[in-house]
Amino acid sequence: MNTASIGKRIRKFREHKGWRQEDFAEKIGLSVTYTGMIERGEKVPKLETFITIANVLEVSADQLLADVLTTGYDIKSSALTEEIAKLTPTERERVYKVITAMIEFDKK
Repeated sequence: MNTASIGKRIRKFREHKGWRQEDFAEKIGLSVTYTGMIERGEKVPKLETFITIANVLEVSADQLLADVLTTGYDIKSSALTEEIAKLTPTERERVYKVITAMIEFDKK
């Protein structure tokens, strides 16, 4: 299992909330040291702790596990669709052109 990718996703969602590691550690009831080890992928949290992390971050478990689940590409596609929807029409068109070009290149 790629624990580093889980930790990176936890860090990403924490930073998206604007929380320092100290704030996050306090909210989930862990030490800053242990929280840092989770974010670096050095430790895997117990299931109970993982659920607490997901709840505090207000994200689903599949969002945190997207890089290690075999269905992760569905999750990534949904997340990308949400991000693309936030773009201007011109920016969206540019993204679609890049994706289309990459798909066509792979078909050759």
